[in-house]
Amino acid sequence: MDFSSPDYFMTEALKEARKAFDKGEVPVGAVVVCQNKIIARAHNQTEQLTDATAHAEMLAVTAAAHALGSKYLRECTLYVTLEPCAMCAGALHWVQLQKLVYGADDVQRGFSLVKTPLLHPKTEVVRGIKKDPSKELIDTFFRRIRE
Repeated sequence: MDFSSPDYFMTEALKEARKAFDKGEVPVGAVVVCQNKIIARAHNQTEQLTDATAHAEMLAVTAAAHALGSKYLRECTLYVTLEPCAMCAGALHWVQLQKLVYGADDVQRGFSLVKTPLLHPKTEVVRGIKKDPSKELIDTFFRRIRE
């Protein structure tokens, strides 16, 4: 496997999502990559931290900012298994993220449902990397909750 490919980095984000799944959290995982190296990784922890803002993206962005010693992530790519919500997209705007890569669309709460552009104008967006395993993990989680 190419350790600098989008597939590799999304596989790492999926590992984080599985950690969330195993803890009873909505299974979303994220990694922040800068110069082809993962500098931060996180998964949803809203239940564990009793914090509605503890989304994988928010936690990963905070960790990346600390790693870089900067509030801006202009040369970074965020890989996340599910399309970010409006709150997370707003945070990505403020950090001036260079690139966002996500797996599955969030047809109920994804940022693309909002008519006003939420991401920074320079942020490149790539959709659908590892879409099927990302969607399958989310679907399995919510199917188990409903049973």
